[in-house]
Amino acid sequence: MRLLIQDGTIVTFGSPCRVLEGQALLLEGDRIARIAPAAEIEGPFDRVLSARGKLVLPGLVNAHMHFYSTLVRGLGKAAPSANFQEILENLWWRLDRKLSLDDVEMSARVILVEAIRKGTTTLVDHHASPGAVRGSLGRIALAVKESGLRSCLCYEVSDRDGQAVTTEGLEENADFARSAAAARDPQLRALFGLHAAFTLSDETLDRASRMGGDLGVGFHVHVAEAAADVAANRSRFGLSPVARLAAHGLLGPGSIAAHAVHADAADAEILARSGAWVVHNPQSNLNNSVGIADVVGLVRRGIPVGLGTDAMTVAMLEELRVGLWAQHLRQDNPSCGFMELTGALVVRNPEIATGLWGFPIGTLQEGAAADVILVDYHAPTPLNDETVLGHLVFGISQAAVDTTICGGRILMEGKALTTGIDEAALAAESRRLAAALWERF
Repeated sequence: MRLLIQDGTIVTFGSPCRVLEGQALLLEGDRIARIAPAAEIEGPFDRVLSARGKLVLPGLVNAHMHFYSTLVRGLGKAAPSANFQEILENLWWRLDRKLSLDDVEMSARVILVEAIRKGTTTLVDHHASPGAVRGSLGRIALAVKESGLRSCLCYEVSDRDGQAVTTEGLEENADFARSAAAARDPQLRALFGLHAAFTLSDETLDRASRMGGDLGVGFHVHVAEAAADVAANRSRFGLSPVARLAAHGLLGPGSIAAHAVHADAADAEILARSGAWVVHNPQSNLNNSVGIADVVGLVRRGIPVGLGTDAMTVAMLEELRVGLWAQHLRQDNPSCGFMELTGALVVRNPEIATGLWGFPIGTLQEGAAADVILVDYHAPTPLNDETVLGHLVFGISQAAVDTTICGGRILMEGKALTTGIDEAALAAESRRLAAALWERF
């Protein structure tokens, strides 16, 4: 399919993030074939989309997500929690133990539709369902395929539910990684998932390290999210979570260290040397009252910091805004953090996705993935290379996504889904499954 998008203003993302006026975008198959004035691009075309009055942006990337939390929305049965450990024990670990494979797939299907509506086309997920481990990543992959979006999947290995479940988690990661490598499906990729160092023994870390190394995949793990994680590791193992994971070969290029809220200076040096990506999740960290990561300090040390949502939302521009305000508070300086936070979304997240998939994702350039969104926006002040990031935070973030395209496939046009998914029917079935899940909770 040759799809021409014309009449809009192109915002490329990447470094530098450029604003292109009077240019059209030609999509051929699943890649961007050309960016040039429309008159210079030869037809014929299968479709021509007018982006008049709209910005043409790359599909957004969410670098840390939990699809499985979708069915908890509105649940009021969890006991009040005074700290992060109690949040895990009273809510999330109770929930994930009760999930069935049908719940797992539905959780993904619902939130992926929301991602289409918010213009988020690539999501790096981190899954847990200790009562339904085997086959869980395959069920999520089915939901991803149906949605038309991209997702990198892994299973959250932990020792908290016993040795049998630990082994199942290790095997689920390995089986899915093998199938993803064999299929080379442009919608799917794999990492090797781990919960957090404080719920993992040295033996399990060694097993995971060997298995992931043999498979040639990186690791996706929560790192120093809360002070309790640091305290538990130092008390039991004499090392910080960062140092301990690094000692087991679990931090390196191609791996994701989610959060790093309580990474100290020594940890930051280890992370910088490792080449791992750190993914900041500001809304979740604020909601769980675990603190605010020193993104400015991490970036200053040369650590690549991306942006995730930890399932709080799939609206990446909302996450960007909250992250910026939080960094102002963390640094006690309202002039700090702007480039570090905007860079996380427009530079680092595309780099993370590109590293995972092996071809350019998250930027508008010739040869990159044909992941494109059209956003309603009439700039009330000059919009150019120097001002675009300010518009992104203070204006574009408040605008509506009109059209979402992933891999050259139009998933939403004129704010209406084009995938054949019946949202009302999907929501009704989700409510049915959620009600049954809440009864088991």
